Amino acid sequence: MKKFLLEFVLFTLIAISAFGQDQPNDNKNKGDQNIKALYVAYMTDQLNLNENEAQRFWPVHKEYNKELKAIHKETLPELDLEEATLNIKKKYRERFFKILGNERTELFYKKDREFKDKLIKKLREKRMGQHNKKKDGEDQNKPK
Repeated sequence: MKKFLLEFVLFTLIAISAFGQDQPNDNKNKGDQNIKALYVAYMTDQLNLNENEAQRFWPVHKEYNKELKAIHKETLPELDLEEATLNIKKKYRERFFKILGNERTELFYKKDREFKDKLIKKLREKRMGQHNKKKDGEDQNKPK
């Protein structure tokens, strides 16, 4: 039942963010909020966080994410960017370990990557769907 509820919430939030893309700035913020909510729900479920763990985990995660975003804003050569990312992950591994233990810390890094990969895949599928709709509309307007 818990898994069904999580999947339902995930699907609903994806659907809301997918259909509400008419006004760029306002909907971008809503879309970002929906993605964050999806991420929190997904990671909380995948890591099986209890309330105490969640209260300790998410503030540390916020700092971790802030550092990752900061280095991605810099214009670094690709290998330097990857090295900086790895260094941040190593830096936070000990802090996550104190909250989650070794097994769930490793699971966190794995599930974090999986979530991002799934999100990228969904966004590409959505973009391709919109591209194909535009192309089909152009083809219908061409004289035969």
